[in-house]
Amino acid sequence: MSRGTPTTAKEAGTTSSTSVRERILDTAADLFYQEGVRAVGVDLVVERSGVAKTSLYRHFTTKDELVAAVLERDDANYWAAWDKTATRHRNAPRDELKAHLQWIARDIAAPKYRGCPFLNVATEFPSPEHPARVVALRHKIELRRRLGALARKIGVAKPDNLANQIALLIDGAYVYGQLAKDAAQPLLPAALALIPVADNPG
Repeated sequence: MSRGTPTTAKEAGTTSSTSVRERILDTAADLFYQEGVRAVGVDLVVERSGVAKTSLYRHFTTKDELVAAVLERDDANYWAAWDKTATRHRNAPRDELKAHLQWIARDIAAPKYRGCPFLNVATEFPSPEHPARVVALRHKIELRRRLGALARKIGVAKPDNLANQIALLIDGAYVYGQLAKDAAQPLLPAALALIPVADNPG
């Protein structure tokens, strides 16, 4: 979920296969993540992406629409990574859960980590009607749904309760990870400790 350094206009221009829309999204995603959405204006996105302002507004009629589009892409990428991990651990839900927690912890420990983009945006835009907050909320609901499905496969008595508890641990690690790079280290043992012994053989 960490993003690395912002794309410069020169770098963007060297990738002919990258569409104007993707160049805008790449640049906006990095700037929003590193600097905060409210701190980044459309003019800076235009400057860094190397596109004309008219081109930006052709693809995104408002800044709010751009922010939501960035999160939509983050959401798709997150679940693509999740699905890839799930495929490697098909029919082994406990191993799958461990693998998800491990890649989340690695992401938090990355040098350029600046927090969960969904939580960051939700904090900056408290209005429930803001399009980006809608995407962030949907993402967190889907996280709980997927954790609940895993808990059911593992066979715990109250899978929804376990899903909520693990989701809280994940979000706590996301938030604290901005202050301490070792914040995610207890994530895996803490989450596995929530699974009752009777439901957690071995």
